[in-house]
Parts: sequence; structure tokens; C-alpha cells
Amino acid sequence: MFTGLIQKVGTLKRVSRGKGLVLEFQFEPWPEPLVPGESVAVNGVCLTVCACDATRFTADVLGETERRSSLAGLLPGAKVNLERAMKAGDRFGGHVVQGHVDGCGELSARIPKGRDFALKFTCPRAVAAATVLKGSIAVNGVSLTVSGLGDDWLQVDVIPTTAAETNLGGLRVGDVVNLESDVLGKYAIRRGELAVEEEGGAGEAKRGGLTMEMLAENGFL
Repeated sequence: MFTGLIQKVGTLKRVSRGKGLVLEFQFEPWPEPLVPGESVAVNGVCLTVCACDATRFTADVLGETERRSSLAGLLPGAKVNLERAMKAGDRFGGHVVQGHVDGCGELSARIPKGRDFALKFTCPRAVAAATVLKGSIAVNGVSLTVSGLGDDWLQVDVIPTTAAETNLGGLRVGDVVNLESDVLGKYAIRRGELAVEEEGGAGEAKRGGLTMEMLAENGFL
């Protein structure tokens, strides 16, 4: 599990394609070195460290991860957000991030807002449906608050510190990012679907969808 608080910005050094995709990343050393087998979120994607030293690690990328995330499109030199998995008892910031990307978003607008700026992304409808205004979403692994939302888009505001300490500050219109909706929202939607199925069957679930009344009846409000 991760929190969406980025610890380092690393660099993609090497891309290998043999029987599968293998990525090698370079980074400034952590006080406690990485070890093979641990999990690191790379742009919000949970990867297992296959081999490492003080400043580099390699990871295998599943075919499913290639299809769902932006990792397969990265080129050597790309900057990536890195976060090691939480330890039990660590201070918890951000929100619960699993490192399981729901889909990709494309930056459609970068909107200045004084010292801050907003990023607007087009996204799959399923991602937007699992997102709530003022709720949390992970964008390239960064825990952010949703400031705007539509059927197929979402918007987040970025402060100068986040822009400087993650790769979000360098995004340009057309860039693709990884999106992970808040897991609590996904559980709420699934529970609501099951409740409707129990009452009216799967066909009714598809027609009725999730309502505020259903959330309240099932303890989410």
C-alpha cells in the first residue's frame, strides 16, 4: 500500500523488450537502501524490484500493466515519480493508494490559478464514475483532491511544492498519466451494484445505477 506522497523523482534509464517489458530506473539513494522483492510505485504503478543497487533498480512489467498504464510508452530519460510501500506504523499522509491503475488520462488543459495551476484530464468514464468532487485521486501516483469532474473528465489543482517535487510540474497538453480512483469509492459503487442486483436482478442494476439513497442504506453516508 502507498499514500500518494512522492518520495523521489527518478529517471528511466533503460527499456528492454525480450519475453516481456523490463524497465531500469535511476534515482538518488534512499537512507535505507532498496532490496530485491520490495514494492515501489512508479508513476503510481506498483512494481516489484527485481534487482537493485544504491542508485538503480530494474522491474518486470506485466502485460496487463502495459495495457492499463502509461509505462509502456515511456522513453529513456523520462522523469518518474517514486514511492516505496508503507511500513506498518508509518505516518499516513495522502490517501490509500494501491498502485493498481484504473486507466490513463490525457492532459487537455493546464489552467493558471495565481501561484497554483489546475490540470484537466480526459479519462475513461469508469474512472470518472468512481470519482467524487473534493475526493481523492492518484495522478501518476500523486495524491490529489478532485476540483472538477464530468462524465469523461476530471480536474485537480496543483500547488508549487507538488509541481516542484513530482513530475506533474512538467506535464504538457497531450501528455498521458496514470489514474487510480479512491478505493473507497470503488467499493461503494460495487456494493451499490450488488444491492440493486439483489433487489431487481442484473438487468435492473444496469438501468438503475448507483444512487445516494443506496449509499445511505448500505452505510456509506
